[in-house]
Amino acid sequence: MILRREQDTISSAEDSIHGQLCFYDVLADYYVQVPEQGKPILDLIVQLWSQSFASHIFSLLFHKWLFEIQLENSEVLIRYSSALVQGATNVFWIDIQSNARRFQSFFRYLLEDVALEPKRLNKIPVQVQRDLYLLLSRFILFYNSDDKLESFLKHFPIFPNAFLVGGPADFFVIELTDELQKLKVEPVLLHYFSELKALQGMELRMSTSTRLKACLYSFTSPGGPMYPTRAVRHAAWDALDLLFPVGRYPRHLIGLFFRLLYPWYWPSSCWNFIVSCIKALFYSLLRLIFSSWEKFEEPKMS
Repeated sequence: MILRREQDTISSAEDSIHGQLCFYDVLADYYVQVPEQGKPILDLIVQLWSQSFASHIFSLLFHKWLFEIQLENSEVLIRYSSALVQGATNVFWIDIQSNARRFQSFFRYLLEDVALEPKRLNKIPVQVQRDLYLLLSRFILFYNSDDKLESFLKHFPIFPNAFLVGGPADFFVIELTDELQKLKVEPVLLHYFSELKALQGMELRMSTSTRLKACLYSFTSPGGPMYPTRAVRHAAWDALDLLFPVGRYPRHLIGLFFRLLYPWYWPSSCWNFIVSCIKALFYSLLRLIFSSWEKFEEPKMS
């Protein structure tokens, strides 16, 4: 009914981004169009400000309102903008933990309509702008927005410690590696590793490059402290070989040596090796049979 569909019917709304429409999509637009209706909710949120869920609700309902409505009080602006970043961090982590993208439209608004739009971005304090960019750096690959990465890095704000850390690409990769080391959800890790191809060709400082390499290498070995699954280990090896092709074979040799330190993994490793060999042989035979069949059919057709 809100979307002016047929009266007296309730049907699932279709969203162009991820196939569903959440409550905050509708209410966030509503509080921009009718800002006075949001004041009672804001007053309640302020009263519950010490509660952990207050920033979640504020960021979902008022993320558009904050950038469309002019706020004169600088202290209120700092409080609201900081709550936005904190709440966005928490709700994006909800998506991470459940391997869902319910808040993708929220993320894309912050990325495309705020971070890449200086007119809106400049409405919040400079320090919060930096925090927002660091936040987006951690989740941009998860929400499949790597096509905006080049433009995102061009708009990256200047940090006071940039002469120590490096340029925008270094800040982005540092935040990304910190995020990877916190992840424990296998499908999400696999998705991140598959999207790391977007980092190819980036000019990074040696310290940043080493940090990324060490992060990926930590996922390639079984056992603690990561305890990665076989799929994660192989995906990490693929990402490592793709981003750092130099020294590929020595890395694998060293990895094999350390793998020998875990004898309880030998049976599964041998079994997977045998299965892989059988599959490779089977597919080779199929290709040979099909190629022979095509050569046999060509004279008959001629």
